[in-house]
Amino acid sequence: MVNISKKESIECGSCTNTDQQVKNLNANTSGRMKFAVSGMDCADEVAILKKEVGPLAGGSENLAFDVLNAHMTILNDNVDELEIIKAVARTGMKATRISSDKPATDPGVVYRRKTVITTSVSGFMLFIGFLYHSWIAGGFIEALGYQEGGSESIPITIVTLYATAIIVGGWFIFPKAFFSLKRMRPDINLLMTVAVIGAVIIGEWFEAAAVTFLFALSLALESWSVGRARRAVAALMELAPETARIRKEDGTEHEILAEEVPVGATIIVLGGERIPLDGEVSQGHSLVNQAPITGESMPVEKSDGSTVYAGTINGDGTLEITTTKEASATTLENIIRLVGEAQSKRAPSEQWVEKFARIYTPVVMVLALAVFIVPISFGLPWEVWFYRALVLLVIACPCALVISTPVSVVASLAAAARAGVLVKGGMYLEIPARLKAIAMDKTGTITEGKPAVIKIIPLSEHSEEELLERAVALEARSTHPLALAILNYAETKEIKTIKADDVKIIPGKGVVGGFKGKPFWLGSPRYLREQGLDVTEETKNAIDELSGKGGTVIAIGNDEHVCGLIAVADSIRPQAVESIKKLQQIGIEHIIMLTGDNKLTAETIAAQAGLNEFRAELLPEDKVNAIAGLVEEYGNVGMIGDGVNDAPAMGRASIGIAMGAIGSDAAIESADIALMADDLSRLPWLILHSRNTLSIIKQNIWLSLVTKAVFLILGVMGVASLWMAIAADMGTTLVVIANGLRLLRSEKAYA
Repeated sequence: MVNISKKESIECGSCTNTDQQVKNLNANTSGRMKFAVSGMDCADEVAILKKEVGPLAGGSENLAFDVLNAHMTILNDNVDELEIIKAVARTGMKATRISSDKPATDPGVVYRRKTVITTSVSGFMLFIGFLYHSWIAGGFIEALGYQEGGSESIPITIVTLYATAIIVGGWFIFPKAFFSLKRMRPDINLLMTVAVIGAVIIGEWFEAAAVTFLFALSLALESWSVGRARRAVAALMELAPETARIRKEDGTEHEILAEEVPVGATIIVLGGERIPLDGEVSQGHSLVNQAPITGESMPVEKSDGSTVYAGTINGDGTLEITTTKEASATTLENIIRLVGEAQSKRAPSEQWVEKFARIYTPVVMVLALAVFIVPISFGLPWEVWFYRALVLLVIACPCALVISTPVSVVASLAAAARAGVLVKGGMYLEIPARLKAIAMDKTGTITEGKPAVIKIIPLSEHSEEELLERAVALEARSTHPLALAILNYAETKEIKTIKADDVKIIPGKGVVGGFKGKPFWLGSPRYLREQGLDVTEETKNAIDELSGKGGTVIAIGNDEHVCGLIAVADSIRPQAVESIKKLQQIGIEHIIMLTGDNKLTAETIAAQAGLNEFRAELLPEDKVNAIAGLVEEYGNVGMIGDGVNDAPAMGRASIGIAMGAIGSDAAIESADIALMADDLSRLPWLILHSRNTLSIIKQNIWLSLVTKAVFLILGVMGVASLWMAIAADMGTTLVVIANGLRLLRSEKAYA
């Protein structure tokens, strides 16, 4: 796609992935190393890996991360695989080399199982220790209470139970904290570790164990939330069956792996089965449910010559399909790949949160140190203020803040993909929410992109049936788009086809031939005038009326008179008017049509569609200039077109949206967002989905910050304890995760 005056790079954490680097990732083949990284679930781990692995890869710009699938790709051929694995291990994570975009199992499954085990054991030991402690202390309240800055000595058995809870719960936390300290880059793990060690030093074993368990539980929930969103997209992979029923040259049928089916092979798909590969129907007739790819609510009729896609569901009929793509190159595979890669293109909110957290964490550590040092310099009890400083460290943990945005973005991307809207990255997810104006191409976007009969006017006492019979007879052998429009219309009217005799084409004018023993002609109004016929006032008015509606007028007649007129035009899509109306209702200030068609046709279509403005007879560079003017006037402008011819204008807009991209690799690759079906109603859906996503992200950020602020004050005042602080943090994390995952249910919302 041609990007002009648009964001020219994709910010990803501490590095910047340019468009060319993203293309390099898209073209990732042999020679590029890809690793499944166990334990990589959020931006924090990505930042750590960039710092540790970046130097080995020749710089962080040679790294690309797919958090959704827990993949790390090295875009540099000259790297040592063993050194990369060792570098990842130093961060407390584990890397495994993979050779496929679809590993047999989710790389995070083993890690999540281990975190569940360690967290469960830690919680169990904490619970047993607390029960024993409450029995020794003489009650639940006594064991739960704390003496600020110190506590009475407790039996060694209870200390052992609490210590076990701390060690097991911190199994994956403490190593990361060590590496964080070694790199001199404070992170969440270091904050928690310092707080736990501090609590142990002052004898607050229960609180140290509670903090460790609750933080481990929080990280496990974080991993689970990303895993759930990951599975939502991974479900796409299960749409296409692993095997295909192939027909060999001798007529026998065998089932083989879909990835082994060559292009050009014939596969058989029975009623109710999923289609395993992209292809064209060579024999059969059926209704195919394309909703898994396009989000369409109604099945689409397929017959000889129709294109079908992997992952769609065959209806009752049996289809013989000639494959046109290998399993690794189907439209479904492109969607899966692009949704996965979308994670490396961070949304502005994600970038802000990540930058904020990088500054926030060391500032909080300095603040906690000040809370401890300043009071004791005035002679106040060091135990009291040391404890309060620890509380400050715990509540200041930005866990909920950091996880709030990526979970929401991943869930939103997954929901959009399931609704037939392919968003190419988090950075493109927020832009539709801010659109003030939308420019649309005409042909194939607002209109069907193919001519159709819009009106028939019989003249000279002829009937519509007689007029169509003659038109069909003259056009029966033609493949001209206007002729096909007439033939298709006649077929719906069940007009019998009788081919004309001695048919001759008059280039640029029309066609002549014999029908039932009499000569007839068919052509444009210009050809009609050249016949020298005495055109009646009725005929002139009819031609003017049809031309005024933006249609192409076709006249049919003989040597005596004009038999009638047929108007053919590119018709508006059934849902276009309603979709444009809804766009206006949801706050889009200006909707304009940009077309290379003539002014009269454009004016007619614009009026019928209810557009605010139209500009006609535009060359591609004229469309770019028009978009530039709209951007200057409205700020955020979207351009929706076919994704190929309109690429320059789409690149100049704030965001480019491809219409009806299913099956078109060029359209999918060229746009920022691709509407897989020819359904304009997905556009208002996308805008509302984007607004909802942005709203949820803001809710999560504000909830996290407000909770932090309240408990920071309570901690300094001595009201909040360590376990209360971590419980509040975990509660906030749970809320933001649940709030973000609500977006997974929105693929059918906003109707």
